[in-house]
Amino acid sequence: MVSVRSVVDRVGPTLLHALQVPDDSPAVADVVIAEPGGAVAAGDLVLGVATTGPEDAAELVKRSAEQGAAAVLLKPPLAAKPAVKRAAKASGIALVQVHAATSWAQLVWLLRTVLDALADESEDLDPGSGDLFRLADAVASVVDAPVTIEDTNSRVLAYSARQDLTDPARVATIMGRRIPDDVLARFRSRGVFRELSRGRQTIFVPAQRDGTLPRLIVPIRMGGELLGSMWAVVAGPVSDERAAAFADAAPVVALHLLRRRAHTDAQRRASAELLRGVLEGRANPRKAMAELDLSDEPHRVVVIEVTGGDGRDAEGLRLALLERISQGIGRRPVATELGGLLYAVVPDRPGPGGWEELREALVATGPSRRSGAPRAAAGAPGEIGDLSASRLQADEALGLLRAEILDERVITFDEAWTALTLHRGATAAAGAKVAELGPLGALRAHDETGKAGYVETLYEWLRHPGDPRAAARELRIHPNTLRYRMRKLLELVPLDLDDPDVRLALITQLVALRWS
Repeated sequence: MVSVRSVVDRVGPTLLHALQVPDDSPAVADVVIAEPGGAVAAGDLVLGVATTGPEDAAELVKRSAEQGAAAVLLKPPLAAKPAVKRAAKASGIALVQVHAATSWAQLVWLLRTVLDALADESEDLDPGSGDLFRLADAVASVVDAPVTIEDTNSRVLAYSARQDLTDPARVATIMGRRIPDDVLARFRSRGVFRELSRGRQTIFVPAQRDGTLPRLIVPIRMGGELLGSMWAVVAGPVSDERAAAFADAAPVVALHLLRRRAHTDAQRRASAELLRGVLEGRANPRKAMAELDLSDEPHRVVVIEVTGGDGRDAEGLRLALLERISQGIGRRPVATELGGLLYAVVPDRPGPGGWEELREALVATGPSRRSGAPRAAAGAPGEIGDLSASRLQADEALGLLRAEILDERVITFDEAWTALTLHRGATAAAGAKVAELGPLGALRAHDETGKAGYVETLYEWLRHPGDPRAAARELRIHPNTLRYRMRKLLELVPLDLDDPDVRLALITQLVALRWS
């Protein structure tokens, strides 16, 4: 069964936004364009191409529901009009809003492609690079020049034949599957990417002094969003007719890129759900290893909290970290979000894709805890079946960073054992109200009234036995001041500090006060 929700999810939020999807929506069968007074079949996705106003749209919704259609698709502002939404709710039919800049013809093609893929679960849903490479060859024949199709990060998604007729810059691009940084800088200095972002139909870049041949570039857009670009290596200026033909191919390429993105998003969602099962101890470890393509070696769970900055900055950093984590670790992403935190599973080894590389990247994202850089904690390494325990350890270590008990921004559970021991002990001692026992209460009451600092002084004196200078440094006072305070507090309360059990009991009480 192909549901309305699955179609909307597969096409993605760039083009479609579900305003209402009833739980009992019929299965989707086909895509039709609404005709005045025309009939639709059960399960149709009805496109309101010629709908002119709210009353017309509401009538289309009612008529489509009566004939058993699965959903009505409308562009703004009609889709969100109260009368239209009320009609959809009353009729029990799904209502989907289409991005205003989307071509109806392109949407029909894309929806039917998605329906074909969803209808056959045995079909490889990955649109693959094969179609895109064939498309690159077709575009190259139109412009009569070697072509690359690239995403918004200048990564090569596909390329045509005849690349041997290009220049060293293009060869390096094909070999590295990305425009080299030095070449990228030269194109950026000429304003190429600024022109791409402005939506120019075609951009011609003349030959450069270093031997780089001219380029004819076309942005690939859909629904107002830049999805990528096509680059043709040409001998010189191109005629208007050929440049226009090159630009005309962009919408077709855009549909392929959207389908590719939809598949990637579907994979990412499935992987994220499986990973959540692993972290919560619900997933079968062997299935997780196979599905996520994890190696049979110890892994750590890493929890990352992005803090500071405005919402857009934090979200951008979270997405950048997610992208980085997802590269080089198996064939599927191994990161997900839970409760506003980003969780990743990484091998406990040095080198690409391992914990040490990720740790270096996290440390490099900012100089301090208050700069908006992320805080991160890793659980102890373990087998796949132990990752739920590693997740709990990572959460506990992150709690120490959040409470600013530790000065680091990035820590591992095994490194933080001292702080964890004290924190657990303090938490248990606080629950047992040990700080209320003995004469410590008198010192605390005296500090509250006289601000003598006796409790802090006693804590540092016990932490640095026999070293009053070190204790005084921690308190930022002179050693003689420390000795004076100790003499006065011993006059105030009877404490036998020569008794090791007394010292142990006091440090337990003081740690409970400070760490709980």
